[in-house]
Amino acid sequence: MSIIILRVENLIKKYDSLYALNGASFEVKEKELFALLGPNGAGKTTILRIIAGLTNPTSGKVYIFQKDLLKNLIWAKSQIGIIPQHINLDLELTIEENLFIHGLLYKMPLSLIKKRINELLEFAGLNERRDSKIKELSEGLKRRVLIIRALMHQPKILLLDEPTAGLDPHIRRKIWSLIKNIQTRGTTIVLTTHYMDEAENLADRVAFIFSGRIIEIDTPQNFINKLGSYALDVYFSDELKTFYFNEKTAAEKELIKYSKNYFVSLRKITLEDVFLQYVEKRL
Repeated sequence: MSIIILRVENLIKKYDSLYALNGASFEVKEKELFALLGPNGAGKTTILRIIAGLTNPTSGKVYIFQKDLLKNLIWAKSQIGIIPQHINLDLELTIEENLFIHGLLYKMPLSLIKKRINELLEFAGLNERRDSKIKELSEGLKRRVLIIRALMHQPKILLLDEPTAGLDPHIRRKIWSLIKNIQTRGTTIVLTTHYMDEAENLADRVAFIFSGRIIEIDTPQNFINKLGSYALDVYFSDELKTFYFNEKTAAEKELIKYSKNYFVSLRKITLEDVFLQYVEKRL
């Protein structure tokens, strides 16, 4: 039986008359990679900030291992590592110095700090760059340092807020590999992303969030299967329209029909198709 490591109950976050969250609820299983997907302003980052103890909710509860987050805040923060959207490393310090300071902030013994630095630099393939200043690193390497810094105190839950934003496809794949290796080692991961292929490849389950509410939760493949198997893109003069089919023969029949007058493309359905369907329904 899967252990529920994180439970979010009816979270509401209100700024004056604006609701950033409006009753968001979900559960995350131990060792699961759970992705939050939604348009800009849907409330994804707000949820992560509340779970991390950086923002207080207007109402609602968060439980970590069945303990109330707000009643056990210092303990809860020791169980959580967070990777923000923006690089907040000290640019003038080296990789090793950034990791060392993080260990001191979490009051780790010096012997453990040194041990964890060596382990994590090796794990992330950064051993040879340990003395490099952050300002000398590429964006991809900075992201790797952000991730292993969050792992210094051995958190049970890792929160990643758009960890590959702005990276090229090659570097994104390297970060994906790092993330999956972290999960394999037993860490529970909650991820936000705008890249649907990222969620499709990494997540065990995904939650669609719109206007501060969780609309539906399922595995990426189950979401795709509900929509069908094949997508036919038809490029009309004023818009792109996509038709979905369960059977390839039916899709090919429509392809022949439309290809007489328009450019068409037949492909497999992806999680991005599912996301766009939810967006269109809510527009």
